[in-house]
Amino acid sequence: MTPTIQAPTFEYGQLSPMLIVFGVAILGVLVETFLPRGYRYTSQLVLGLGGLAAAFGAVVVLAAQSDSRGAAVMGSVMIDGPALFLQGTILLLSILAVMLMAERRVDAGTPFTPQASAIPGSVAELEATKAGIVTTEVFPLAMFAIGGMLLFPASNDLLTMFVALEVLSLPLYVLCGLARHRRLLSQEAALKYFLLGAFSSAFFLFGVALLYGYAGTVQLSGIADAVAANPGDRGLAVIGAGMLSIGLLFKVGAVPFHSWIPDVYQGAPTAITAFMAAATKVAAFGALLRVFAVGLPGLQADWQSLLWGIAILTMMVGALTAVTQTDIKRTLAYSSIAHVGFILIGVITAGSSAILFYLLAYGLSTIGTFAVVSLVRDASGEVTDIARWAGLGRRYPLLGATFALFLLALVGIPLTSGFIGKFAIFLAAIQSGATALVLVGVLSSAIAAYIYIRVIMIMFFADPPPDAPEVVVAPASVLTTAAIAFGALATVLLGVVPQPVLNLTTDAAAFLR
Repeated sequence: MTPTIQAPTFEYGQLSPMLIVFGVAILGVLVETFLPRGYRYTSQLVLGLGGLAAAFGAVVVLAAQSDSRGAAVMGSVMIDGPALFLQGTILLLSILAVMLMAERRVDAGTPFTPQASAIPGSVAELEATKAGIVTTEVFPLAMFAIGGMLLFPASNDLLTMFVALEVLSLPLYVLCGLARHRRLLSQEAALKYFLLGAFSSAFFLFGVALLYGYAGTVQLSGIADAVAANPGDRGLAVIGAGMLSIGLLFKVGAVPFHSWIPDVYQGAPTAITAFMAAATKVAAFGALLRVFAVGLPGLQADWQSLLWGIAILTMMVGALTAVTQTDIKRTLAYSSIAHVGFILIGVITAGSSAILFYLLAYGLSTIGTFAVVSLVRDASGEVTDIARWAGLGRRYPLLGATFALFLLALVGIPLTSGFIGKFAIFLAAIQSGATALVLVGVLSSAIAAYIYIRVIMIMFFADPPPDAPEVVVAPASVLTTAAIAFGALATVLLGVVPQPVLNLTTDAAAFLR
C-alpha cells in the first residue's frame, strides 16, 4: 500500500514578517542584476527601509491578534510572545543598522569597498574608487541575514534552526570583509569569522544528529517528551545538548567560544559591527532560550551547571580583558562579551522577561555607540585608538555627551536603560537563589565602569598628543544622525519610564510548545 504523504501547509499571515524581508532581499538581488548602477543605491535604500518597516508593522499586527499565536509550517515554526517580541526588536535594530550602512557623506561616498573582489591596493581597486562605484550589494545581503535572524528564534525544530543559522551567518561572513579602509584587516576578520563559524555549525549539526538519535525527532517539544519519558537514560541527550550549545554559545560570543568577536568587530566595517553586535545577539539568544525552555527543560540540572561556569567566565574575562585594550572597537567587543555573561544569568534563572528587556536596551545603546565611533576620523579614515580621542568631548560637546550617555548605559548607571536591564536580570537571579552570580555580575560591572569612565575622562579632560594628526567628527547624513538620536532617546526613555516596555516583556515571556 502506498503511504499517504501529507502536503505541507503554510500560514502566510503568521510568516508575513519573514516573507516580507526575504521578498525584499530577492528584489534587491534583481535590482543589482538589472538596474543601472546610478539608480541602485536609492532603490536599495527605499526597498530595505520600506521592507523592514512593513515587516515591523506585520509583527505589531500579529502581536495584537491573539489568534495568531501557534505553530506554523507543520510545526517547524512557532509564533508566540517571545518570537514576536524578538522579531520586533531585530527589525527595529536592523532599521537603524541599515541607516548606518546607507551613510554616504562621511567616507567619500560609502563605508564599503567599491569592488570587493579586487585585491587590496590593486589597480582594479584604484580604478573602481576613482569611478565612484558604490557597493550596494550590502543591502540585499543584510536583508537575507535579517530574514535568517527572524527565523532563528522562532524555529520550533532543530533542522529549521540550523537552516536559519546558516542563512543569517553566510551573508555576515561576506559583509565583514567589505571595509573601505584597512582592507587586509577586514578580509582577515571575515576569514576568521567564516572558519570558526563553520566549526561551530558543525558542532551544532552533530548535536542535532545525537538528539535525533535519542528522541527520534528534531522537534523541540518531541525532544522534551523523550527526555521526560526516559529519566534514567539521558547520556546521549546530554552529549547532544552540549554540542548543540556550543553552536549557540559561539553565536552569542560566550567564553570560551568568544575568540572571534574582538577581531571581527575591529576588522568589519563599523556599520556591520553595529549590526552584528546588536541584531545577531538578539536572534542568537532567542534561539538559545527556546532550545533550553522548550526542548531541554528535563536536562535543566545538567545545562544549568554548565552555564554557571560559562556565565562567570564570560563576565570576568570580558571585563578584565577590556581594561587592557587601546582600540575603542576592541574595547566595545570585550564589553559585549561581558554583557553576554549578564544575559546568561537570565537564561540560568529563567528570567525570560528580563532577557527580552535587556536585549532591546543593549541593542539600542550598542547601535548608537558604534554609530558615533564611525564618525570620529582623520585624513586616513576612522580613528579607533582611544588615546587619540583626547579632548574630543570638549571640541564636540554634543557628540561627546551622546557617546558618554551610551557608555554609561552600557555600565548600568541609573536613569539609563542599562540600569533597568541589569536590575531586572539581577532581581530574577536573586529570587531564584543565584546570589553568587549577582555578586560576580556586580564585580564585573564595577570593572566595566572603570573602562568606560576612563574613555569619558580622555574625551573631556585629556589633551591630544601634540604631534598626532588632527582628529575630527565628520558631518553625518540625516540617516546616521537620526539613528544616533533615536538610540539616545530610547536609552533615556527606557531608563526613566521603563514600565510600559517591562509590561510588554512580561506579557511576551511565555514560550509555547
